[in-house]
Amino acid sequence: MLTDRVLTGILRSGALLSALIMLLILCFLLLESWPALTGLPVAGFLTDPSWHPLESAYNLMPMLSATLLASIGAITLAVPLGIASALFIVFFAPSHLASLYKRLIELLAGIPSVVFGFWGLTVLVPLISEWQPPGASLLAAVLVLTLMILPMIAITAYTALAAVPDELLQNAAALGLSRWGTIAGVVLPAARAGITAGIILAAARALGETMAVLMVAGNVVQHPESLFDPVRTLAANIALEMAYAMGDHRSVLFVSGLLLMLLVMALSAMAGLLEKHRHV
Repeated sequence: MLTDRVLTGILRSGALLSALIMLLILCFLLLESWPALTGLPVAGFLTDPSWHPLESAYNLMPMLSATLLASIGAITLAVPLGIASALFIVFFAPSHLASLYKRLIELLAGIPSVVFGFWGLTVLVPLISEWQPPGASLLAAVLVLTLMILPMIAITAYTALAAVPDELLQNAAALGLSRWGTIAGVVLPAARAGITAGIILAAARALGETMAVLMVAGNVVQHPESLFDPVRTLAANIALEMAYAMGDHRSVLFVSGLLLMLLVMALSAMAGLLEKHRHV
């Protein structure tokens, strides 16, 4: 039919445009990073004494470790909470409570990141400081990121769970499976692809989050030895220094951006490999 052909053409054009935009962003980052990648020893990004651009020291590892630790910590907390929220909405809550709870999660998803940062700076950081100074720390960044990515995981998990065919649920009931048996043995495996996609999107947001983390993490370039140490992430470093960076300093900041994009691409590739392995 003509309508099908038109719709197929529109969808293909949209997919092609998305891929082209991603390719252009990657090329732009490579172009801006090229002076640092060719003019500076790449090993210096790992082995320089510290991050001191004025002294031509560009060690990115402390900020990379802070970025990964904050993201992994947030994902570790947000994934079980998000999936539990989705299961509660779909299978356990009464319809009126499920609708209200879903609206609250959607409202949480729409809160600007700077508001999370304000809340973390004025409420969370002082609370942590009473426990273990200085308060602005890796722990504060993990908790704020958890709140920020939790709605994304919950909403995508809800969508995936709600899309499970009713026939599967009816067959499970006919076999005498309990509610938990149905959820663990039928529903979650059927919704795995959608839940995984949500986790990947949330992880990508956690890796690239800037303003909220900048406000609560302490912005000290160091390898954290505990959750209470102040840290600086790659994205926060770019936001702090790009306005005045010049020459090699500017190029290395673009290397940081390229590294973040490569991390997100690696996450996406890993999700694809896991899904492919599951169907083998």
